Formats: sequence, structure tokens, C-alpha cells
Amino acid sequence: MRPRVLAGVVASALFLATGYGVGRATAAQAKPDRLKTVLAQMDAGSKTFHSAEASIQKQQFEKIVNDTTTESGTTYFLRSGNSIQMGAKFGPPSEQTVEYKNGVGRLYSAGTNHIDTISASGTNKARADTFLTLGFGGSGSDLDKAWEITDQGPEKVKDGNTVVEVEKLDLVSKETSTSFTHITIWLDLARDVTLKQVFFQPSGDTNTVIYSNIRLNQPIDLNAFAIKCKGKCS
Repeated sequence: MRPRVLAGVVASALFLATGYGVGRATAAQAKPDRLKTVLAQMDAGSKTFHSAEASIQKQQFEKIVNDTTTESGTTYFLRSGNSIQMGAKFGPPSEQTVEYKNGVGRLYSAGTNHIDTISASGTNKARADTFLTLGFGGSGSDLDKAWEITDQGPEKVKDGNTVVEVEKLDLVSKETSTSFTHITIWLDLARDVTLKQVFFQPSGDTNTVIYSNIRLNQPIDLNAFAIKCKGKCS
């Protein structure tokens, strides 16, 4: 499993069928010095972020066939110092479980009872961690190191019955080997969490992820996200 698969699952994140108002209004023009304030708020938020659990919805659009695949599930993120761990479970049609910890990513597909594994170390691990921390406890200084950032200004979006003010940021990786031309995120600065992420590929394909019902810094039942094979996995 390539690192982009993990990114696509996590941030990879998903589309607007959850009723968010994300992207429906034009973003306000950000002031030139606003980005510094945004990054400073992320730095402050990252210091108090320990975990998040959320509902997740993902839509993968394939331009060549003009087709969109939608999946829903749950996900979690854990941060301890510079260490990041995450997991996700998706229902039909994929019936997949994703796990990333200690630089090792695993993708379990229930339909084939098969696990794909990728180990990341050094630069590759740092790159995977960078994708996984897009708005979930990541600091502004780390974001600035990895991405060319365009602040597209504040927006008000709906999370269920709650209106949330977010900051819309467009990111271009400083890594030349990335599979994405750019990524747009809608960031709740008050909680240092992302409500939506859109990954744009050169082909015109997009992966869009929406997070909702976010529980911040609460106990997480890791067993609920464990990979459970049917007998022996291949």
C-alpha cells in the first residue's frame, strides 16, 4: 500500500454529502498578515491536542469515467509528542480497516481477508506523518515547513446543527514527489481539527474527506478499530 492510500483514507480525505456548508460560499479574502495569526493559533492548539475521534465520509471522484465512490465510517487520531497514530473503519462497499502506528501502515480488506502493509522510516515516515496531521493536532510551524500555504480566508460552515467558523487553506507540497497538485483544508482553529480536506490529482481525480461528530481529547476504544481477520489473513 502506497503512502498516498493512507493519505486518501485519512485526509483523503472526502465529499460534501454530510450536509456541511463547506465550499458553498465564496471564501473571504484573507489579509496578508492573517496567515501568521492562523499558524500561531495552530501552534497553540497543538499543545493541548491529544486525541480525536470522528465520523468520516470519503468520496473518490474518477474523472475519466465520471464516477464517484462514497464510503463512510469512523476514525481516530492519537498524538504523543511527535508520535502520531490513527485508525479508521469503513463499511460497504469497501469493508476496510486502516491502521497507522510506529511508522507502519496496514490496510485490511474484509472481502479478500487480506492485509496490505507499508513500513515508513526517515523521510517517508515524516511525509506520512505530515499527511496524517493535516489539521488534527499538527502545529502551524510544521505545516509551514512542509507546505506552501495560501490562506483563502474564513468561512462559516455547518457541522450538524452547529455553525462553525473555519479557515480555508490551500496547500502545495514542498516535496516534488507528491501525488497531489494541491490540497485544500477547512480548519477549525478553536479545536485544531479539520472539517474537510480535498486532495487534487494531476489527472483531475479528487479525494474529498469530511469529518463530523468530532470528540476531542476523550478516551478511545482502540479495540473497536483493531484489524480482525476471518481466520488467517493472507
